[in-house]
Amino acid sequence: MSRRLSSIEVNGTFYRSQSPSTFQKWHDETPDGFVFSLKGPRYTTNRKNLGEAGDTVRNFLDSGVRELKEKLGPINWQLTPTKEFDPAECEAFLKILPSDLRHAIEVRHESFRCPEFVDLARKYGVAIVLSGDSEYPLVPDAAAPFVYLRIMGTTEEANGYPADRIDAWAERAKAFASGSVPPDLPAISPPLTADGRDVYLYLISGFKQANPAAAMEIISRLG
Repeated sequence: MSRRLSSIEVNGTFYRSQSPSTFQKWHDETPDGFVFSLKGPRYTTNRKNLGEAGDTVRNFLDSGVRELKEKLGPINWQLTPTKEFDPAECEAFLKILPSDLRHAIEVRHESFRCPEFVDLARKYGVAIVLSGDSEYPLVPDAAAPFVYLRIMGTTEEANGYPADRIDAWAERAKAFASGSVPPDLPAISPPLTADGRDVYLYLISGFKQANPAAAMEIISRLG
């Protein structure tokens, strides 16, 4: 599958630690240019105070993830649906994340849909995960030199999505990559434009069996 896709998000790192040799194996067995995005461990983000997660963040980053070398993509720190936005707590957590790596934060509570959260993410260069076609709040604002999209609406139909929705997500990805913002995803804060951005787009949840086919359909639209 790594010959037909350009990147995957590793969900296993959310649940358990991997060894340095495993990360090295992933690096060596995939083609040049392939990228692994990793889910940060749940014991980091599933806590009362995110600002106290420093040790667990360091332990995770010291577990061998850098053995992926140039194939290490963003780390997605997924918060629980019950975690509400607290500006001081959120900033304390973002300060912990080392700036030499790419980080994305996935929020699942409606209270994060506010300009203050977007401003904090931009201050620390952390991407806000765009949760597409899901029950979770949509925060489409670009906050980093890259964007991170997780699309969750595939069904049993061929390729997971009808052609018009495949086209729509491909066009949104193109807009983000060009440095602009998709016109059909209204931003919460005044949008920032850039010369260009890297785009990480993953098909997750939904009808999982169809996710690889949907991803390849989007790739085909992107040329």
